[in-house]
Amino acid sequence: MPQQVILLHADAPPKPPAGAACNGCGVCCAAEPCPLGALLSRRRRGACRALLWEAEGRGRYRCGVVAAPRRFVPWLPAAWTRRLALRWISSASGCDCTLEAA
Repeated sequence: MPQQVILLHADAPPKPPAGAACNGCGVCCAAEPCPLGALLSRRRRGACRALLWEAEGRGRYRCGVVAAPRRFVPWLPAAWTRRLALRWISSASGCDCTLEAA
């Protein structure tokens, strides 16, 4: 099985088990962009350009389209963009990343 090296912030939380609630570990988006991230990043491999590190509070990664919609999709109203992004990334369905940290 091929290995992939992804770089994450040292304070990022550990990846939760598949199906558990997202904790902002960033593993999934650092490995490859979701369909929305691929569209915005113009790439299908590598880290999503919309992945943001949020140092305040808990220290976690967030989808930039959700956290700062005007920065990534300035031509749509922020509320629409945020709502569409939450649906596209399936935010309420739990971790769907099968990658494991070594």
